[in-house]
Amino acid sequence: MLSKKTKYALKALQYLARAKDRGPVLIAEIASNEGIPQKFLEAILLELKKEGFLESRKGKGGGYFLGRPPESITLGAVVRKMEGPLALLPCVSQTAYRRCDECHDERTCGLRMVMKDVRDRTAEILDNMSLTDVEDQVREASAARTEILDYVI
Repeated sequence: MLSKKTKYALKALQYLARAKDRGPVLIAEIASNEGIPQKFLEAILLELKKEGFLESRKGKGGGYFLGRPPESITLGAVVRKMEGPLALLPCVSQTAYRRCDECHDERTCGLRMVMKDVRDRTAEILDNMSLTDVEDQVREASAARTEILDYVI
């Protein structure tokens, strides 16, 4: 399960992706529109800036904006920076591998096999889903929802 910190990070990045042509956005605006506690958001945005996802400008007209194009920011990269490895077990992690203490044979461990598949499929989805892709899905869902249904009797 994603932590609130990661969920809020993703929501803030999505907001900034939608506002990419407007220039810097104030923390208060993001917090208000996305329902994120402002103090918590400040810490999250600083971390995202440190990781290179965001940039900021101080003073009048200042705020936060994406540090790179939204199509180059994947959900997988954000989740890994905020949460750590995607793997549910350390023995299947590609970035933080550690053998399980109780494991006798990794090659025949059924739990490891299943969790490796979970990690691989999760990574495949998240690493191929950019902020732009998410926005495209939102637009498609919104368009489908607002299609006018015509029931003729």
